[in-house]
Amino acid sequence: MADQQEASVTLPSEPVSVSAARRYVARVLAEWGLSDGSDGADTVRLIVSELATNAVQHTFGQSPTFTVDLRLEREEQLHLGVTDSHPRWPQRLPAAVQQDNGRGMVIIRSLAKEYGGRLTVTPTAEGGKTVWIMLPWSVPVQS
Repeated sequence: MADQQEASVTLPSEPVSVSAARRYVARVLAEWGLSDGSDGADTVRLIVSELATNAVQHTFGQSPTFTVDLRLEREEQLHLGVTDSHPRWPQRLPAAVQQDNGRGMVIIRSLAKEYGGRLTVTPTAEGGKTVWIMLPWSVPVQS
C-alpha cells in the first residue's frame, strides 16, 4: 500500500450538501476498510456533519463552496479537513450562552479528544481556512 491515500470533494455551501458530505466520507471510509455502522465511522460522520454545517451556516454566503479532504497516512492517522473561503475562524462560545446552536466545535473537540485525536485550524492561501481533525487509524486498509 502507498504511504498515503487521499480523497476530496467540493460541494456547494447549501444545507443539502451536509448530508452529501457525510455520505461521501462514509463511502471513502468503507473503501478504506472502516465499516459503516462502526463507532469510528459514526464518529467521523458526526464530525464531518458538524464541520460541513459550520461551513454552510457560518460563512454568511461568502464561501460559495466548501471542500472535504480525507487523507490516510501510513495506515496510522486519518486527517479530515473541511475548507471554506470565509476568513473568520471558528469561535468557541462561552458555556453560559443559551443558544440552540453554536456547540459544534465543542462537540468536535470532545470527540477528537475521546478518540485520541486533535483539532487544528490552518489558513488557506486564498484567505479562508481549513479545520483539520486528526484521528488515529487502527483498521487495516483495503487494497
